[in-house]
Amino acid sequence: MIIKNVSLETVCGITSRLPENTRPEVAFAGRSNVGKSSLINVLMNRKALARTSAQPGKTQTVNYYNINNALYFVDLPGYGYAKAGEGIRAQWGKMVEDYLYRSRQLRQIFLLVDIRHDPSANDRVMYDWICRSGRKPVVVATKLDKIKRSQIRKQVEAVRTALGADAGTTVIPFSAVTKQGKEEIYEIIDRVLLGEEQEISSRK
Repeated sequence: MIIKNVSLETVCGITSRLPENTRPEVAFAGRSNVGKSSLINVLMNRKALARTSAQPGKTQTVNYYNINNALYFVDLPGYGYAKAGEGIRAQWGKMVEDYLYRSRQLRQIFLLVDIRHDPSANDRVMYDWICRSGRKPVVVATKLDKIKRSQIRKQVEAVRTALGADAGTTVIPFSAVTKQGKEEIYEIIDRVLLGEEQEISSRK
């Protein structure tokens, strides 16, 4: 996948209606401070288009990035930020759930978890939400550079087990520092685009 043009096209808050896009969407979900914005910036080959912050809970909207005028990267609100009030956390959760059930163009969702730790209760809830919406998530295990190479296989299996994911669930170890895992994610996105092209051709 070659990224040529990127722009932040639509930002949806709690009271906003989701846009009626005609291009496929690839979404990214994960708890606050899991490295979601860093991952998106790496994929877009941009340093700071998706806002990163040392303060968790920064993404409080659903952000649509137009990629090559061919698809959208959708950055969903981070969840599980303890210092956010209960009401705010509930609103963020509703935004994510609404997106999962209402988006007509969502083709693939990536669920980010921290490879260093077992997935949290919020991670498991999100995994279940995604599966109940009829989709099969790809799990991205971030912060790969924080562990030893010898620990990778063990931690990947720990992630899979804690989420209750089956053996067929793809888990991609990823580092925003070394960019390891970037090409594997690109390959999945390329398959989304190829599937769209084949579907369009079949209509002709």
